[in-house]
Amino acid sequence: MAQSAQKHDVFQAIADPTRREVLRLLAEKELPISEISSHFPISRTAVAKHLHILSEAELVSGRKVGREKRYRLQPEPLTELKHWLSFYEQFWNNKLSILKHIVENKEE
Repeated sequence: MAQSAQKHDVFQAIADPTRREVLRLLAEKELPISEISSHFPISRTAVAKHLHILSEAELVSGRKVGREKRYRLQPEPLTELKHWLSFYEQFWNNKLSILKHIVENKEE
C-alpha cells in the first residue's frame, strides 16, 4: 500500500514527544506495553493509542508473546525523515560557511 494511504505518516507520528520517547525506548529492546507504560505519567490506554499511531506509520510492530503484546522499533520509515532533514542540514551548512567566510574576511 502506498505511504500516502496510511492514516498517520512518519512526520505526524514523531510530532508528539511521548511517541518520540516510546521510539527511543524501543530502540534499545523489544518491550511489552506494561513496561513501556511504566516510563510515562499517562494511562496504559493512552500509551496504547500512541503505539497504535506509531504502528499505523509503520514505525513499530507488535507481536503476541503468551498473554502480552511486545513491541519493537521498525526504523526503516525514518529514512524518509532523514532525507528531509538532510536537505535542511545542507542549507544550514552552506549558511554557516558563508558566515564564516564573512567573519574571517572582516578580521583582515
